[in-house]
Amino acid sequence: MDENIEKEQEIENGGGKTYPVMPLRNTVLFPQQVIPIYIGREKSLKLVNSLGKENKRIVVVAQEDGSIEDPRPEDLYSYGTLAVVLKVFDMPDNSKSAIVQGVDRVKILSYIDDEPFFRAVVEQVEVEEPSSDDLELDALTKNLRGSFSELIQVAPNLTEEHSGMLSNIQNPARLADRAISLLTVPNAEKQAILEEMDIKKRVEEAMTILTREIQRIKLGEEIQSEVQDEITKSQREYYLREQMKAIKKELGEDEGSVEIQELEERVKKAELSEEAEKVALKELDRLTKIPTQSPEYSVSRTYVEWLADLPWSKSTDDQLDTKKAEKILDEDHYGLKKVKERILEYLAVRGLKQKKDPKGSVRGPILCFSGPPGVGKTSLGKSIARSMGREFIRISLGGVRDEAEIRGHRRTYIGALPGRIIQSLKKVGTNNPVFMLDEIDKLGSDFRGDPSSAMLEVLDPEQNFSFSDHYLEVSYDLSKVMFIATANYKDAIPPALRDRMEILEFSGYIEDEKIKIAQRHLIPKQIEENGLTSKDVFVDVTGIKETIQSYTREAGVRNLEREIANVLRKIARDKVEKKIKKVKVSKKKVNDYLGAPSFYSELAERATKPGVVTGLAWTAAGGDILFIESSKMKGSGKLTLTGHLGDVMKESATAALTYVRSHTDILGLEEDFHEKTDIHVHVPAGAIPKDGPSAGVGMFTSLVSLLCGTSVQAGVAMTGEITLRGNVLPIGGVKEKVTAAHRSGIKTIILPDHNRKDLEEIPEHIKKDLSFHFVKEIMDVIDVAIPDMKGKKERKSKSQQKVTS
Repeated sequence: MDENIEKEQEIENGGGKTYPVMPLRNTVLFPQQVIPIYIGREKSLKLVNSLGKENKRIVVVAQEDGSIEDPRPEDLYSYGTLAVVLKVFDMPDNSKSAIVQGVDRVKILSYIDDEPFFRAVVEQVEVEEPSSDDLELDALTKNLRGSFSELIQVAPNLTEEHSGMLSNIQNPARLADRAISLLTVPNAEKQAILEEMDIKKRVEEAMTILTREIQRIKLGEEIQSEVQDEITKSQREYYLREQMKAIKKELGEDEGSVEIQELEERVKKAELSEEAEKVALKELDRLTKIPTQSPEYSVSRTYVEWLADLPWSKSTDDQLDTKKAEKILDEDHYGLKKVKERILEYLAVRGLKQKKDPKGSVRGPILCFSGPPGVGKTSLGKSIARSMGREFIRISLGGVRDEAEIRGHRRTYIGALPGRIIQSLKKVGTNNPVFMLDEIDKLGSDFRGDPSSAMLEVLDPEQNFSFSDHYLEVSYDLSKVMFIATANYKDAIPPALRDRMEILEFSGYIEDEKIKIAQRHLIPKQIEENGLTSKDVFVDVTGIKETIQSYTREAGVRNLEREIANVLRKIARDKVEKKIKKVKVSKKKVNDYLGAPSFYSELAERATKPGVVTGLAWTAAGGDILFIESSKMKGSGKLTLTGHLGDVMKESATAALTYVRSHTDILGLEEDFHEKTDIHVHVPAGAIPKDGPSAGVGMFTSLVSLLCGTSVQAGVAMTGEITLRGNVLPIGGVKEKVTAAHRSGIKTIILPDHNRKDLEEIPEHIKKDLSFHFVKEIMDVIDVAIPDMKGKKERKSKSQQKVTS
């Protein structure tokens, strides 16, 4: 077999020679390099056994993937190294080990056999020797030596002996090969150097690999050094901490013991309830058995701190002098008589009870202030607290969707805390504050629970003496807290929650009240905020009225305060720029400062046209007037309703038209008018949704006025629900509607007879400016609104009554 191999090696194949091929798993052999190789695969063993004594030349080729046990030709690189097998050793496990030396680079042209081992036709790669006077190559070679010397300083597997080996190599190509062969870099990078035939490029690539390896080793050392420093620091701290513990223990000052003693003192001073004290002491006992470094220690300590910090028995003394309390309430807010009376009643009851039993307690009232924005609901809560001598705390419930916000999280969760009720009580430091639950009508609910249901226990006087927070897991007495909720829409509050509160309605302010509020509160506040004094500016009543009538339309006073601030800012600028002294803000000055009015009255203009009626509406802002306009044209009896009307309002218009058609004889109309006439009823401000039955009277009056061609009496407004039988039914929101009518300059108001009792809520100074007509039947409305109607037959009706205050 040796003779056959020798003959095959001599065969010329297109300039190539045939040699046995040995695949290498995880290394690349360079020319002039001597390495030991382990031979264990069957084909490689057969190759070594077939070698003759004289000719032991083979081609060594690296595998692209070293994990392949039985490689195919396509798994091998196309360039390898012609090598000489110097020595072969037999190993105990029947494998072999050989010493091979690289000779030359070769390129594999083709494989001619793969059994019993690979044989391939290869050609020797001729590399052009560089000229001796190539300065660039000399410089590259010098840099390569320098980089290798630098690598020796940081690489743990290289020594100065390796540097000496390279210093004896003068050939740049051999130098690059030798330098890379000594590195522990991926086979792919070594193979790239083996395949590079351009000497300069080979040296450059070798330098790149060397530089990258130097940076990798240095970075690894830096990371290792940082990690080691951190470990050393931690060990040092741990050692010192243990020493400190031992010293403190000897002195009787053990950190854990001192902390637990302090907590125990705090628990005793807090005067907890019997249940809470029992739980706190049990938790303290548990703390003594937990290492201070344990996360559980911190959780348990925080729990005890919460128990100790809550105001279990700390309360403020109530101001029981009702006259003094009334004076404070009147100082802070104008009007709001009913609310003030309720607070003073509570103080009077509390005073009487304390006289009989000094240790007795009165449950705090649970009130709900319901009304439009800007009427002083939140600020009144602060004033109530001041008048009673209590602390004040407020939380906003708008947008709260998680039940845990109210009841807290259980301690099994990381970062658990009590709910906002308990948190607020800890913050305020007393167990009987005035607690305001702002925007309770805007509570939400989702997959995390229903906060409004959690509020049931908080606001129920029969339950809140033992309120249970998920975090505390002990009962806390909320019965001494005076809860005040606020809401814009009481209908949005769940019925069960609404039933637990005493609801006090806040109606919109009338013009006189706004003037007083502006004089007492808004103007002094804005004068101070804008850097002025009372010597610099005086706001006349006419100026305030003009601001209210022409620049605001609201139930509260927020926009009024903004417009006053706008005027005062302009005065402040004039004072700085024009050096003016004192300014009197009259009606004309307000117009000069604020520009064209934003609102104006259409009553005079509209009252002259048939089919136009002034109605009264309740809105979230308190109340407003609305106009109902009707128009007719030739047609077939079609009724068109526009103005973003709701179903109930549309039904009111249909009922009004039906009543008109069924009483044409009384109203003096043609019986068949509907057969040749189309009617269009429109309620202006079409972008605003409108609904409700109270526009029925207005719809009827508008249709009668239109069909008879007679205008409605000037300055008349009306409200009321109608039936097909002609009855006028009661409606709600009388105070807000009357207030809006008064604000808009209405002089006569038509109301259902059943709403007569509601006049008691209306201030006397409003009633004296208005004339009220109470009606039971729908025809009574015509007598007041259209007294001069043509064609109307006389009726005998005494149901319509006039009340003039």
